[in-house]
Amino acid sequence: MKEFRPAKQRIEVSVGESVRIVRELQELTQDQLADLTGIPQATISAIENGRVNLGVERAKVFARALQCHPAVLVFPGWETPVAKAA
Repeated sequence: MKEFRPAKQRIEVSVGESVRIVRELQELTQDQLADLTGIPQATISAIENGRVNLGVERAKVFARALQCHPAVLVFPGWETPVAKAA
């Protein structure tokens, strides 16, 4: 990881925004995600807009459908310390 450099600019992303970002990166509509997860489109919209909490169980369902780790959705601002070369 010698070539790793942190981004110069960072933005805060909410849990709902992380769901929307991952969904849109996979070119899925809310209706398509609803079909994949069994979670109603209205609930997906409410989650993405911060009106409803994602919750652990829904995070697992979304993660399976979006083929990502649930932590990507639940902890969008998580940073890991960068190891310094010895």
